[in-house]
Amino acid sequence: MAGRKFGYIRVSSKDQNEARQKEKMFSQGLTEKEIFIEKQSGKNFERPKYQFLKQILEEGDTLYISSLDRFGRNKEQILQEWEDITKNIKANIHVIDMPMLNAVKDEYGVGELVNKLMLEILSWLAQEERNRIKTRQREGIDAAKKQGKHLGRPKLEIDQAFIDAYNKWKSGEQTAVATRKALGLKQTTFYRRVKEYEEQLQQEAAAVEN
Repeated sequence: MAGRKFGYIRVSSKDQNEARQKEKMFSQGLTEKEIFIEKQSGKNFERPKYQFLKQILEEGDTLYISSLDRFGRNKEQILQEWEDITKNIKANIHVIDMPMLNAVKDEYGVGELVNKLMLEILSWLAQEERNRIKTRQREGIDAAKKQGKHLGRPKLEIDQAFIDAYNKWKSGEQTAVATRKALGLKQTTFYRRVKEYEEQLQQEAAAVEN
């Protein structure tokens, strides 16, 4: 008796369109009931639906995925999962976009060798793409810093109005509550600005001493 067929679709939170992958699954003869759809990052395999699907896979079953990057993005983890499914569970994996990657067993073992080499290459490419994305992000941050752009929470401005109000507060002319209300600041923002201003005063004092 032929094994069962299952389809696994993964989309990230930034790419919610699974229609294209579903069409590929339908082209392979799978039905809605045989397809598992997961909306989660591919950084690891700790995904509820994938783990459930893996638990019900049996020897002779076939797992369909549209492409390798829909399976996962980490080279080492992809290889581990592939080995676990094909060698331990003894199920098949069918990558729709890469027919050459699909397991083909023959009496000489050539198909298995080609399969392993292709998996190594494609897994490496998936990992390299992830590394390139991280590098581009890092380069963008470094470039922004060189241009003097502030990343993250906007830096508080210390203007003359704040300095005057600060001096009144420190001299006892008005309370902290009255001071921050006059400046229109929330409590946390006010004390963060106070800390920044006092650090600035300390730096200026140190520069004068030196």
